Amino acid sequence: MYERTSPLPNTISRTMASHIVGYPRMGPKRELKFALESFWDGKSSADDLQKVASDLRSNIWKQMKDAGIKYIPSNTFSYYDQVLDTTAMLGAVPSRYNWKGGEIGFDTYFAMARGNESVPAMEMTKWFDTNYHYIVPELGPDVVFSNASHKAVTEFKEAKALGVDTVPVLVGPVSYLLLSKPAKGVEKNFNLLSLLDKILPIYKQVITELKEAGATWIQLDEATIVKDLESHQLEAFTKAYSGLESACSGVNVLIATYFADITADAFKILTSLPAVTGYTFDLVRGKNSLDLIKSRFPSGKYLFAGVVDGRNIWANDLAESLGILESLQGVVGKDKLVVSTSCSLLHTAVDLVNETKLDNEIKSWLAFAAQKIIEVNALAMALSGKKDEAYFSANAAALASKKSSPRVTNEAVQKAADALKGSTHRRATNVGARLDAQQKKNNLPVLPTTTIGSFPQTIDIRRVRREYKAKKITEEDYVKAMKEEINKVVKLQEELDIDVLVHGEPERNDMVEYFGEQLSGFAFTANGWVQSYGSRCVKPPIIYGDVSRPKSMTVFWSSMAQQMTKRPMKGMLTGPVTILNWSFVRNDQPRFKTCYQIALAIKDEVQDLEKAGIKIIQIDEAALREGLPLRKSEHAFYLDWAVHAFRITNVGVQDSTQIHTHMCYSNFNDIINSIIDMDADVITIENSRSDEKLLSVFREGIKYSAGIGPGVYDIHSPRIPSTEEIAERIKKTAAVLKREILWVNPDCGLKTRKYSEVKPALSNMVTATKKMRTELGNTK
Repeated sequence: MYERTSPLPNTISRTMASHIVGYPRMGPKRELKFALESFWDGKSSADDLQKVASDLRSNIWKQMKDAGIKYIPSNTFSYYDQVLDTTAMLGAVPSRYNWKGGEIGFDTYFAMARGNESVPAMEMTKWFDTNYHYIVPELGPDVVFSNASHKAVTEFKEAKALGVDTVPVLVGPVSYLLLSKPAKGVEKNFNLLSLLDKILPIYKQVITELKEAGATWIQLDEATIVKDLESHQLEAFTKAYSGLESACSGVNVLIATYFADITADAFKILTSLPAVTGYTFDLVRGKNSLDLIKSRFPSGKYLFAGVVDGRNIWANDLAESLGILESLQGVVGKDKLVVSTSCSLLHTAVDLVNETKLDNEIKSWLAFAAQKIIEVNALAMALSGKKDEAYFSANAAALASKKSSPRVTNEAVQKAADALKGSTHRRATNVGARLDAQQKKNNLPVLPTTTIGSFPQTIDIRRVRREYKAKKITEEDYVKAMKEEINKVVKLQEELDIDVLVHGEPERNDMVEYFGEQLSGFAFTANGWVQSYGSRCVKPPIIYGDVSRPKSMTVFWSSMAQQMTKRPMKGMLTGPVTILNWSFVRNDQPRFKTCYQIALAIKDEVQDLEKAGIKIIQIDEAALREGLPLRKSEHAFYLDWAVHAFRITNVGVQDSTQIHTHMCYSNFNDIINSIIDMDADVITIENSRSDEKLLSVFREGIKYSAGIGPGVYDIHSPRIPSTEEIAERIKKTAAVLKREILWVNPDCGLKTRKYSEVKPALSNMVTATKKMRTELGNTK
């Protein structure tokens, strides 16, 4: 069996050329999550939080050192995210947080991330095409930058004191600016790259301090260079690294790129940068970069070859990777080739050692972060002539087992998915006629109010779910507890006078995990947690085989909830694209084939909900934009199959059955036509945290005739919005969209909030809505 879940022996020399781009932060059992939430709740001190963080970092560094890794990263640990850390390093704090200068402390740092009672948080969006989020910097010509966080230097010294030489990691200056946005009040077309001259002095200070502390290598992540950049954006890299050249004298500089191929123009710019010693390329998602490397890689530079996948959990094909590395060794030279992960391991689960209940056959196919470290070093050893034959043989046997296992393939599912070809799966009636039919059935007021799905997950509810899974309580006791919670949520919504209700989803720990547990072709972990943002962790399912739905998944709960009220109750489903993008997906067939299989399973559930009398069904596609490839040439193909998969789920329903979808925390403006093409009856979409960026697309003339609910308040912050604030958001929305199609709702689900926050926020939302109905001349 391919299962080396402990480090290689301590006798291994760290002279092997091996490198890790970054590592998971939360800890194997989410230690950082619990420490953060305890600190935010006032139950522990800053010292307590820092102690947990220090212990986690120490363990990570020791693990990599013991495994034989030569280039070990530091400063990849974060209390929230690495872009926010860079904002702190540059002192780029928006004025509303009343920062007075000096070293940025937790109060200011977490206020930017989460908001507080008086000011909202900064915008949060997806990190490239992953489910990880970052806090978007708000910049303008008047920002005064200063070296306001010495975290990178402090953590380097911390590792050094433990006897571990590390490679400090910084977000590169050009990528930082390209990931930013103009602050409120700054012209929308403000050139963010014009700030390069202002931030380079801070980078020089940090690099100088790292050199003085003993750093011999520094890694700057410039992942934006893999995107389709304009010539002036590419030229900014040359300007930036020319400006840093003097500060970088005496230290090796590594530029890390990841997540996609790099264009020929970008490759030329990148490999010509002054002061740069080496480059990291993603050779998993960017295999086409191999041709550029083989034909144009500069002599004398280090190549950090990212052959071990940092974004999925399948065991590496060691023989294939070794072949790639051997071919590259002839290009760059034996002493200049370093084996690396394709990107940070932040996007994978931590360690298979913690998975004591996972099926042994499936477990043999996997490699979490701890195992990927071992894969990296095993490949480096093989390159140096010290190949572990037993390890490579076990790996080959595991790959063969996966390929031949009967549990992977279901011919009936394959045939059903193949039969989808030749149809667009569009509903027969246009959305305007459908909305008329739905209004006759539901009789909703103008500006109907609703929520996105989940309500707070209390300690008691989590305990009941845990006890039921552990078989400590009976199914009867479990259903009783869930029914009581659903009834409480229904009554609360009725008391608040919300128009379209949800059952609150107390039976679900996670919107994707819940469905995956009931679909064939999925496997689940006990501790396979991955950070999404801040303290928010998800446990992605593992799709290892063909997907089908053995039985109904939500009908029981939705029907129960509908019987508790006369108001419409939404059936709540997760869409196929989101299930796909928020899972670890099989790598032996194209992603769209797996997505179509999931779509057929969700279609069966939609039909059963309709038969059970559920009149409104929400099929969340929160991750549709997230999966958009980074290169524009690949957009059309992805959007075609992703939108098609959504339409498959609901093509057969009656005109009077209203189909909702929900999207959040991405930039949707550039895919608005594809969103329209999904042909949902109503879309609820994040709008408030991004400072109403969504509305700009409608101001620019896009016509939208389906129902739409731009979020009126940010649920990822504990801050409670006032009635006046929400009313103003509704007014702004009504100024650009017809009031007849508008819905009022929060940005996202309420699972992460407390009832002490949810009740007043929703009360203010309903009050604001009623106020606006009166102002707009419409009453119930």
